[in-house]
Amino acid sequence: MNFELTTEQQMIYDYGGAVAKDLDYKYWTDKARKNEFTQELWDRVAADGFLGIMVPEEYGGAGLGLMEMSLLMEGLSNHGIPLLMLVVGPTMSLGLIAKHATEEVRRAYLPDACAGKTQFCFAITEADAGSNAMKIKTIAKARGNRFALNGTKTFITGADNADYALVVARTTPHDQVKRKTDGFTLFVVDLNAKGVEMHLVEVSVPTPDTQWTLFFDDVDLGPENLVGEVGKGFDILFDSLNPERIVLAAQCAGIGRFVIGKAVDYTSERVVFDAPIGSYQGLQHPLAEAKTQIEMSSLMMRNAAWLYDLGKPAGAESNMAKYAAAEASIKAVDTAIQCHGGNGFTKDYAIYDYYPMVRLMRTAPVNRELILNYIAEKVLGMPRSY
Repeated sequence: MNFELTTEQQMIYDYGGAVAKDLDYKYWTDKARKNEFTQELWDRVAADGFLGIMVPEEYGGAGLGLMEMSLLMEGLSNHGIPLLMLVVGPTMSLGLIAKHATEEVRRAYLPDACAGKTQFCFAITEADAGSNAMKIKTIAKARGNRFALNGTKTFITGADNADYALVVARTTPHDQVKRKTDGFTLFVVDLNAKGVEMHLVEVSVPTPDTQWTLFFDDVDLGPENLVGEVGKGFDILFDSLNPERIVLAAQCAGIGRFVIGKAVDYTSERVVFDAPIGSYQGLQHPLAEAKTQIEMSSLMMRNAAWLYDLGKPAGAESNMAKYAAAEASIKAVDTAIQCHGGNGFTKDYAIYDYYPMVRLMRTAPVNRELILNYIAEKVLGMPRSY
C-alpha cells in the first residue's frame, strides 16, 4: 500500500481543522451532555459536499471510496468533533444503495441524501439478535409484489433525526431456509410511514446521537423500497459491516489523537515541584505508549480501507483495525484523564466527555470478544469456538 495521501485525500483529512474553527470540541461536548444532535455540524458537512463521498457523481455524490470517508471521519475526530451519523448514514446506508439498488431506487433516495435534505439510519439489531444476526425475526411477508413489514429493531442510532432507515429483514423465517444465510432482504423504510413507531432507549452515554427502538406494524413496502434481490441480502449486509468497522476505527483513532494532544498541552504548562509535569517520565511514557498505539491502529484502518476500495477481502484487517483502535482510544482517553489529575473530570477541560464514547466502541457495534473469535478462526485457522 502507498501510504502517501493524494492532494484530494489530504484536503479531506484536513477538513476537520477548518470546521473546528467554528464548531470546536466545546460545541461537541455541549451537545453530547444534552444528548442533542450536532445539527449545525451535519449541515456544514452536507453544505460542503461530503455526505456523498461514497456515492457516484451521477447521483449527487463525489464518486470516491471508503478511504476518503475514513479520512473525513478521522480528520473531524482529530479535533474532537466526531460525527457518528456518518457511519450509519453516508457509509452504511448510502454506500449500499449506491452499489446494490436499482436505478430507480438510487435516483429516488441518493441525491437528496447527498445534499443533506434527507437523512438515513441503519436498522439491523434486535433484542434477541445482536451478535447473532441469523436470528433476526423482523419479517417482510410477501403480498403479491409488495411486502408487509412487521417486527422490532433496537439500538438504532439517530433514528429520531433520520427520514429513512435501511432495514435488514427476513423475507423467509430463519427456521424455513436451507442455509442460515438465505432469506435476508434489505428495504428502505420511510420512518414517517403508517405503522412505524419509535421509542427512546435511555442509555448512560452522553452523546449527540441517541438510541431508539423501532416498531413495524404491517408497514407497506414495494419494489421502490428494495435494495438488492429478495432473499439474497446477506452478502449485501456483510458488505456494510467492514466499512462500519473501518470508519469507527477512524473515529477512535482521531479521538485518541485529540485527547493526547490536549494532555501534551496541559502537561507542558502545568508546573508541580518547580517543573512542568510533562517532564516527568511517569506521564511521558504512558502518553508515548498511547500515541504509538493510536498511530498503529490508524495505519491498520487505512490498510483495511485501501483493501476494501480495491475490492479485495478486508474482513481480517477491518476487524483488527476496529479492535486496535477501540483499545488504543480507551487507553488514550484514560491516560489523558490521569495526566490532567482532578481537572480531567471537569467540564471545563472536557476530557472525560470522550471516555463513554470510546468505551462504547469496545462493545459496539461488535464486541471485542467476537472480533478475537474471528481473528482466531479466520486468520489463525484455529477451531471454531461457537
